[in-house]
Amino acid sequence: MRYLQEILRLHRILGFWPRRISLYRQALTHVQNERLEFLGDAVLDAVVADVVYKRFPTRREGFLTNTRSKLVKREMLGRVADEMGITSLVNAPQIKQQQHHSHVGGNTFEALVGALYLDRGYKACKTFWEKKVMGRCLNVDKLAFEEMNFKSKLLEWSQKHHVEIDFVVETQQEDGHTSPLFVATAIIGGEAMGEGRGYSKKESQQNAAKMALKAIRKRNYEYHQCNKAAV
Repeated sequence: MRYLQEILRLHRILGFWPRRISLYRQALTHVQNERLEFLGDAVLDAVVADVVYKRFPTRREGFLTNTRSKLVKREMLGRVADEMGITSLVNAPQIKQQQHHSHVGGNTFEALVGALYLDRGYKACKTFWEKKVMGRCLNVDKLAFEEMNFKSKLLEWSQKHHVEIDFVVETQQEDGHTSPLFVATAIIGGEAMGEGRGYSKKESQQNAAKMALKAIRKRNYEYHQCNKAAV
């Protein structure tokens, strides 16, 4: 009965009947799925590059690279894993309590793709991504044109306006699940302009940059409104 339930759950998620159930059990066992995670990561890069290349035929390499990066980000895959019910199947509840939820889900998603690749091949992985992920969980067109590299955008602004910028990452804290939490502050011209938190230094800096850009835009708006009132 348990075997049949496993088969049905996997079919609902993947859209394929699994042939080698042991591969998927390994993918869903956190302490045993690192090799499958490694493989799935590489397969996902190829699948998403394939899909993005064909979906945006007139776009250049930089746009395609950025779009692929957005789609295969660990946080993004973690959200998809949650929505698809993959994270809840992970066989390591004690690990889920100790790690950030999206990391567990994202890692498992990659491992599951690795298992699917070994079981059914590349074509099945591409079909899974197009029909189950893109078709239900991700708006690829919206994500492709969404500004996500806030740190790069902020650095461009600072260079254009000749303003010095720095990111200070404070002592890491812990969230309610004892996961490390980094707090970054964007310092612009000696003034703290944005603070961000994340489960990696990179994520915290991106969030700090996002808040700094919002603050800059607000100041520019207020400045223009003040000038209009004075005229």
